[in-house]
Amino acid sequence: MHTEPLYRQLASHYLHAIQAGTLRPGERMPSVRVLMQRHDVSLSTALQVCRHLESRGVLEARPRSGYFVRPQARAGLAPASEPVAALPDPARYVGIHQRVSDIVARGQAATVHTNLSGASGAPGLYPTEPLKNAAIRALRQHPDLFGQGVPTLGVPEFRAVIAKRALAARMNLSADEVLITQGCIEALNLALRAVAQPGDVIAVESPGFYGLLQVLESLGMRALEIPTSPQTGISLEALELAAQTYDRIAGVVVVPNLQNPLGAVMPEAHKERLVRWCAAQGIALIEDDTYSGTHNDEAPLSALKSWDRDGGVIHCASLHKTLAPGMRLGWISAGRWHARVEMLKFTQSRPNEALSQLAVADFMASGAYDRHLRRLRVMLRDQREQLAEAIATCFPAGTRLSVPNGGLGLWIEMPQGCSSATVFDAALREGIRIAPGLMFSNSNRFDGFIRLSCGFPYTRALDQALRRLADVVRRAG
Repeated sequence: MHTEPLYRQLASHYLHAIQAGTLRPGERMPSVRVLMQRHDVSLSTALQVCRHLESRGVLEARPRSGYFVRPQARAGLAPASEPVAALPDPARYVGIHQRVSDIVARGQAATVHTNLSGASGAPGLYPTEPLKNAAIRALRQHPDLFGQGVPTLGVPEFRAVIAKRALAARMNLSADEVLITQGCIEALNLALRAVAQPGDVIAVESPGFYGLLQVLESLGMRALEIPTSPQTGISLEALELAAQTYDRIAGVVVVPNLQNPLGAVMPEAHKERLVRWCAAQGIALIEDDTYSGTHNDEAPLSALKSWDRDGGVIHCASLHKTLAPGMRLGWISAGRWHARVEMLKFTQSRPNEALSQLAVADFMASGAYDRHLRRLRVMLRDQREQLAEAIATCFPAGTRLSVPNGGLGLWIEMPQGCSSATVFDAALREGIRIAPGLMFSNSNRFDGFIRLSCGFPYTRALDQALRRLADVVRRAG
């Protein structure tokens, strides 16, 4: 009688475990050494088990890390719908801060066991121990650090590292063209104050980051929402039409790489066209580059500023999502507005403290930073795919989703008739916090959407919470 080879028997055993969910996508397969000990087999047999499962497409090998369960093909979901190219009147920009603040306050006040509302990562994604050691080294090298002032632009070592790493995004910056800020949100605030006045119109992506809408209202500026595609980013045609329709647009704010909340990456041709158009129109172009380090591919994404020839692009970025959420380190390179931004920063908040800058400069100057980014991208990709697979499996028919190639969130279009406000309230009662689509626009056009965080490992507890959320969406339809 024909007997199946031992390695195939063991491979079938683990294949069943994967199909049953005992070993979940993103989890590590038992190592070759463990397989040898557990099943009393040779090195050759253990390797054959893993390679056979790899050939079946259920495992993937990661350099120096072993074999991991691959995310499986998602159930069919239609991509999120493309925007309707309609332009709202900027005069309609009223009360967004109050609405967003109300949603945030109610979420914070509720008893929540599963928070899917933020675009943030789990602490385990970040190299906290190496950063702590880098901070200790900085204090040893600079024992009088806490008794000294900080240079106006920020610590020179940190600015030099930022300028050097900007080369990968095809930007040519000197350290003196980099000003350190309290995260990207302060950088955006400074950029807007530099190029516009209260009452001015600022073109923004729609849907777009609700924090930007809050900043605009706090500065007395008006947001003109430009339709934005999950595939290609801001509609250049709609933007050009807006410039013909309204007397003066003082600035354009975009997230060209992994836009929040859509996850869109602008094609290279669109980036170049946008930069050239803004230059021709004399419109300031403000670039938020918060998420590009989370892109699936190791090849860096190009920045809008790489096409800047006249200083008309203001580049804003941070390490909040990619390296150290607890440090709130960001920066701005403001082109022709550099001197004004420098004075605005000095007036508004003075230089950032030095310790975190020195520690991060130490870490980023080593190969450890690139190793961290590789690990971060893989972990986020797995978590993103697992969350998308679960949504495709358990959310009601009619759900639509475009899975981005990076970022920390998924933008989900619910079945027709579902209201994100209703789902937000019902989910809170279940102890689950989400980001309703109403937060991402001054209009109600995104009430049928929600954003969910994929920054945390897909555990059994998260799976159970997601299934309860799916039931909430089903009842809301």
